[in-house]
Amino acid sequence: MLKIGCHLSISKGFLAMGKLADSIGANTFQFFSRNPRGGAAFKRDPQDTQNYQDFAALKNFAPCLAHAPYTVNPCSADLRIRGFAVKAVSDDLDRYDCMYVMHPGNHVGQGTEAGISLIAGMLEKALEHAQGFILLETMAGKGTEIGSRFEELGEIIKRAGSSEKLGVCLDTCHVFDAGYDIAGDLDGVLERFDKAIGFERLHAVHLNDSKNALGSHKDRHEKLGEGFIGWDAIARIVNHPVLRELPFFLETPNDTEGYGREVEGVKARRS
Repeated sequence: MLKIGCHLSISKGFLAMGKLADSIGANTFQFFSRNPRGGAAFKRDPQDTQNYQDFAALKNFAPCLAHAPYTVNPCSADLRIRGFAVKAVSDDLDRYDCMYVMHPGNHVGQGTEAGISLIAGMLEKALEHAQGFILLETMAGKGTEIGSRFEELGEIIKRAGSSEKLGVCLDTCHVFDAGYDIAGDLDGVLERFDKAIGFERLHAVHLNDSKNALGSHKDRHEKLGEGFIGWDAIARIVNHPVLRELPFFLETPNDTEGYGREVEGVKARRS
């Protein structure tokens, strides 16, 4: 079964997100765990959560994905920002019964080595008593981002104790912008991922085209088929034996109708 969804707003509740996803042919969705540019947590309605769970079971939905706010930076030079990262992630893991994806962070001039150590330390603290599951997102390498190289993510996981609660979400735009040619050499890119991290750690895919060329380090998502990755490569991605059973989440610059067209386009190319 193809598992595919898009990014939706949690403001109207889980059941509303589920019904909206279903209306465009999706069977999962991603949402921000809290204000993406601030950090304030969204209030949860237990009845709404139960209603969604009943709906998801009826519709045979795949598990949804919570996305950490952009303000979470576990390798900041500012101790207060690092403290917020630990608190926010720990709290989110307790509040949401689903996979949780986060950007590894920006070392802001401290260097990659220091950044990796700080991120690993934060993950150890956040996962110490948590029941949740964290996915580190592959990044484009913009500015001082950590995680644009597979080896960096592998090292973070290793230093965090190789916890079974740690995995990776592969973003197609990000890895392409980071210099991994998933359009021309998907097998080669996945071999490098397996060597540095391991396929057993790969649990989700952000399915995005890119507005910029290979290795641009820009991180600008494009609608599927309208960027430098293109539909042919996207078809190979969603059909690849390593990836095809994973959930795919669209984060393209779209409205609901546009997401519906993309879901339909992916389904049409699924063999």
